[in-house]
Amino acid sequence: MPQLVNVVRGEMSLVGPRPERPEFVARFRERYPEYMSRHRVRAGITGWAQVHDLRGQSSIRKRIAYDLYYIDNWTLGLDFKILWLTVLRFWRHRHAY
Repeated sequence: MPQLVNVVRGEMSLVGPRPERPEFVARFRERYPEYMSRHRVRAGITGWAQVHDLRGQSSIRKRIAYDLYYIDNWTLGLDFKILWLTVLRFWRHRHAY
C-alpha cells in the first residue's frame, strides 16, 4: 500500500483526517471556513470520520465535524480505538459475502 510508505517517511500518519484531492481542498476552503483546521495535523490512512462511514459522497460538513472532534479530543487511546474499529470494519466487509 503506497500510503504506508508515506507513513514511514513521516508524511502521513496511520490515524488522522483523510487527505482530499487538491481541487477539493480549494473548493472546500472557500465554502467551509473551518475546513482548513483539519490541516493542523498530518493526514491519516484512517480516521474518526471513516470509522463512522463518512467518506466519499457523505456530507463534507459531517466529515469536517468528525475530523475536528478527533483533533480537539486526540489521545493515544482514541488512535487505538480508531485502528481497532478500522480492523473490525475491514474484517466484517471482507467476510460479508
